[in-house]
Amino acid sequence: MFNDTLNALRYPIWQAPTSRIAGPELAAAVSAAGGMGSMGVTWTEPGLAAEQVRQVRAATSNPFFVNFALAFPPDALDACLEAGAPVVTFSWGDPSPYLEKVRAAGAAAGVQVTTVAGAKRAVAQGASFLICQGCEAGGHVQSSTSLWDLLPRIVEATGGIPVIAAGGIATGELVARALKLGAMGALLGTRFVATRESRAHPDYKQKLIEAKGNSTALTVCFEAGWPYSAQRVLRNSTLEAWESAGSPPIGSRPGEDDVIAAYDDGDPILRYQGTEPREGMTGNIEAMCLYSGTGSGAIEDLPPAGELVERLWRECEAALPRG
Repeated sequence: MFNDTLNALRYPIWQAPTSRIAGPELAAAVSAAGGMGSMGVTWTEPGLAAEQVRQVRAATSNPFFVNFALAFPPDALDACLEAGAPVVTFSWGDPSPYLEKVRAAGAAAGVQVTTVAGAKRAVAQGASFLICQGCEAGGHVQSSTSLWDLLPRIVEATGGIPVIAAGGIATGELVARALKLGAMGALLGTRFVATRESRAHPDYKQKLIEAKGNSTALTVCFEAGWPYSAQRVLRNSTLEAWESAGSPPIGSRPGEDDVIAAYDDGDPILRYQGTEPREGMTGNIEAMCLYSGTGSGAIEDLPPAGELVERLWRECEAALPRG
């Protein structure tokens, strides 16, 4: 039962699977501290994904999850299940072809939802829990509705299945707000990108610290290889140049062929490429796609992830009703 997994958590604080920025170091640190760590493995080669699952299992006996965005084939799903991933989540697509496989492996399956109808469908398909995403989320945003409008409606409509709130949450006070609305936990992405264990580039982390309350935009500026997907990002020079040019379509964007950075192996990164800045990359990091939720204005430091989990819970407890 997934409730056993929830009960194994010391705190209802979940770390979002922020693509390849969330590696085994971050997942293990969050889970070891009593939260729910995670890794995004959509684009990870199966052998490496399995090794990363084994690394987290070796570091902590506490639960964690791996995520697949179903806009792409979940090539590493079998490998992750064979390696012992205890929880798998799906977003951006139809999870029904994979849910039985996850259950047969003894793992729990969660589905990201953004509407009441989608939530009911996921429950009928057999999801163990739901992740309710609001449009405040950073990265590729599946939702068009505010979390705070959507969350209570999904909680009410789904008859007691655990719901995890996601989107723009970066403080313990907002974790408490989600719990008061019936969520069983809160999923934080951008806040955990700005931690020591995150694989984000140092310049990217610094930009998150410098961000103010109105620093993000929901845009299709960086659309490349993921159709119909808007992204919430920090405003930067690339976005400003694109908007100043009238937000032209792919093929007509200013500086579209510019090489602005490079991977650690020297391969080029083009302007508008939706690659998140990671350790080892070089070049004009500021001009890259700086994914960020609306909560980035509350980020002021780069703590160890375990320390952040404890801090968030203290803030949450202070904001919850007494008695």
